[in-house]
This record gives sequence, structure tokens and C-alpha cells, in this order.
Amino acid sequence: MRVALDATPLTLASGGLARYTAELSRALAENDPGDEFALLSDQPFPMPEPQPGNLKRGGLPRNRLERKWWLWGVDREMSRQSSELFHGTNFAVPYIPRRPSVVTIHDLSPWMNTEWHHDAERVRRRTPPLVGLGIATMVITPTDAVRKQVIEFFGVPSSRVAAVPHGASELFRPAEPAPSAPYFLYAGALEPRKNLHELVEAWRTVHGRHGVDLVLAGRRRADFAELPPEPGLRILGEVSDDDLPRLYSGAVAAVYPSRYEGFGLPVLEAMQCGACVLISHDAALREVAGEAGVCLDGNREWAEAMCAAATHPIWLNEQRTKSLARAREFSWTSTAQRTREVYLEAKRRFES
Repeated sequence: MRVALDATPLTLASGGLARYTAELSRALAENDPGDEFALLSDQPFPMPEPQPGNLKRGGLPRNRLERKWWLWGVDREMSRQSSELFHGTNFAVPYIPRRPSVVTIHDLSPWMNTEWHHDAERVRRRTPPLVGLGIATMVITPTDAVRKQVIEFFGVPSSRVAAVPHGASELFRPAEPAPSAPYFLYAGALEPRKNLHELVEAWRTVHGRHGVDLVLAGRRRADFAELPPEPGLRILGEVSDDDLPRLYSGAVAAVYPSRYEGFGLPVLEAMQCGACVLISHDAALREVAGEAGVCLDGNREWAEAMCAAATHPIWLNEQRTKSLARAREFSWTSTAQRTREVYLEAKRRFES
């Protein structure tokens, strides 16, 4: 099989979309060496490393017509690459369905609250007809929670939507933490949907009682209201993948209070490093964390759970053991295998 994947998320320096595209494309190529995979975008992007020999970079638009990327450019570049199927990793597929296609709908946040995505108007307009009119042959979601939402919101048959969980990079393993004062860790983008201002408010109680810091690691989005400096609050900005395992491993607990998620990859990364995970009651986060996640609602519950993590080492170790066990149920190898099954179903449906 020859598959083209949308590489546009790789133009981003970090974030879940970039990680999904890089890890999935590499795992697909490694799992199926007889297949050919091409990453396509109308913008320059870095290739995933290490790069398997059957994972190639497509070319940029060659003329004015091809700069109308989703109308003409993708299709022409797929012809040059002899690609049989397109996988839209970021809410989009070619507008004219000349070949089978699969689109990943990571979550429904662009349609749930416009304040969560100030720059997502194009996605809000473009994706519904691509999915609802069947231009995308099949749809992938990262959780069953999002699968149900997609079926209801876009009005598509359940047979066209498959839940395929993500994995976590093998980089994320228990690691020797750097010397540090005790801390809770949030890793991910700093943006309105993540509920971080409320997290800071709950954490202040814990810091006052037990002196445990709060570390925020991730890119701050322009629409996120800046947090004023205060004792114990450490805002690191973007952190390299090489440093994240030590941060996860050294944390008293990883905290993820998001109002809404499609998967919550940092939660899986934290569990894979053996961290206790405290999460909101979001359906996707509960699905990913399983019995390993401590589900919390409201400042009082968050403060009580963080206090328990700071003062009950036996309970904390039990939670860490649960995290490692739960994380073993996920892998990019499994994600790639199940994604390829969706490709085959898309080809069967398109050709029938």
C-alpha cells in the first residue's frame, strides 16, 4: 500500500498534533516495510527522526494552481508519489474525493467553545462537510468518548468511525530525576481549555501547608492569560523530550485539570514514566487513565488530592504502580496496526 499523510502538524515546534503525526508515520513505516509512506504539506517541515527508508518527504506546490493545496495540490502530489490513500492527521482531507481518505478528528473542541481556539475558524468551517458529506471515507478518533461525539455531532454512521488510541514515545520511561524541591507537574500547552488558573488556585492551599511547588511545562499560547509570579510557581516554557521523562519521574504527581480533551497524551506519557496522575472528570481522560487516574472535580477535591499525594507515600507508590501497568496497554505499534486496518476498510468502501 502507498499512503500519503498530512505533514502540516510537523510545522509546529511542539504539541500533540505534531507528536501524533511524527510517531504514527514512523510507526506505520517501521511496522510495514513493504508499504510506502509519504508526508505531504504545502509548507516546509522537519522529517521525523529516525526516518525509516520507506517514509519519504513529498514535494511542495510547483505552481499557482497547486498552491490551492486542498483542491488541487494534494491530489497532484499524490499522483507524483503514486499514493493510493490519504490520511488527514489534522481535521482535513482533499476536497475532491478522487481516492479513499481517512481523517483524524482529535476532539470537538473547535466547535464546543470558540474561546478555546481563537484561530480555528477554518477548521470549524471546513471539517463538517468533509466528514458529514462522506468526502472523508473513514474517520479515526483517539478515544471512544470522541467517537461517540463525532457520530452525534456530524451525523455519520457508526461504521465509518473507528477509535484508535495513541501511544507514547519510548523516550518516556522512569528516569533519574534532577535534584529539585518537591513539585507537582503540568505538561502541555498553556491555553484556556486546560483550566490552569483554577489549578493554581487549588495548589496554593497545598503549597501553604506542605511547601510543594507547581511546575508548568509547555508552550504558552497567545490567548492564555499570563499567570503573575508567585512563590513556588515555576513556569518553564517548552521543555525538550529529553528532559520531560525526568520531570515526569520526579514529580509528586502529574496534574491534568483540563475541561475537555480528545485523548490527553501527557497523561499517558506521565503514566509511562511511573507518575501518579491526577485528572479532571473529562470522559477521554478517564478512558485513557483507567483505574490509574484519580478523577477530581472542583478546587476542594484538587487541593485534598494534592495534599494526599504530598503526605501519603504508600498510597502514592500504589498509584505509581497502577500508572505503569495501565501505560503498558498502549503503544504506537498498536496504534499503527489499528490505523492500517482503517486504511484497508477505507479502500474497501471506496472501491465498492
